[in-house]
Amino acid sequence: MNKINYLLAIMPLALSLTVQANSTHLNTVSDELVSQQRAALAHNTKNKGFGPQSPRDIDAVVGTNTIDFGTAPAYETMNLCNIHFHKNAEHTGGQFTQYAGNGDGQGYQSGYLYSGKLTAQQLQPVSKNVCPSKHGGLQSGDTIEVHYVHSSAQIKPGATLGACLSESIKNPQLRVETQVYVLVNDNNALNFTQLTLVGEQNEQYQALNLPNNTGKPVVYSGSTTGPSYNEVGSPFQVTWSVRPEVAKVNIDTIAQWCESNEFNEDHAHGVRNLITNHELLSPIK
Repeated sequence: MNKINYLLAIMPLALSLTVQANSTHLNTVSDELVSQQRAALAHNTKNKGFGPQSPRDIDAVVGTNTIDFGTAPAYETMNLCNIHFHKNAEHTGGQFTQYAGNGDGQGYQSGYLYSGKLTAQQLQPVSKNVCPSKHGGLQSGDTIEVHYVHSSAQIKPGATLGACLSESIKNPQLRVETQVYVLVNDNNALNFTQLTLVGEQNEQYQALNLPNNTGKPVVYSGSTTGPSYNEVGSPFQVTWSVRPEVAKVNIDTIAQWCESNEFNEDHAHGVRNLITNHELLSPIK
């Protein structure tokens, strides 16, 4: 093949790669913008009395935030008030350490991914739209972080974190039991509708099948999360319990859950930038 024919042959491939690169570039913000968001968070919380923030690296114990509040009781003695999930893990550590990238600066396409291996069958794409939204849906191989939120208030499970508050107690203790899952095309994997099944035990609302075999949870003091707090501090005090190991979930079952659940959840939430400022982190003991 002469040089001209060779160039003609590779031009379509080169054009395709250029389009993909440009598309990725357009959808991904720069490191500089993320740094600016971190700087704004530091400025907007400095000397304001904000308590420790979330999410964090659960493998890093260092934190110098001096605001101390009581650890919430064990989740078994609290009421489950809400279940929701984020696309990609908000926390990092354990088996979810692969950075997804800066994303769009609004909490989407960022966060952390399952760092283990999956088979070709587990990664086989599904043809249906799974939990679709304007930010995209879910696909085989995607990582999600599920928040099982518990409250010390006498409430019933419901939509949004507002379900965790009551007319009687506006500042209940909050605990988030956290599990990271990876979605797989495998009928033998865990069933998400079962993992989020709610019932009453000992007069408390509970997630009846919350995993207890994904490693010893890392417990620390933090806050609520979500990208709306990328540049401002969260004023809520939360006890976090983050399991370090990832469990595999059948993607078809989360598709079913998104179509109908008592929390009115139908898509993944965005992620907050990882908190790296030691002044905004509690020490993990």
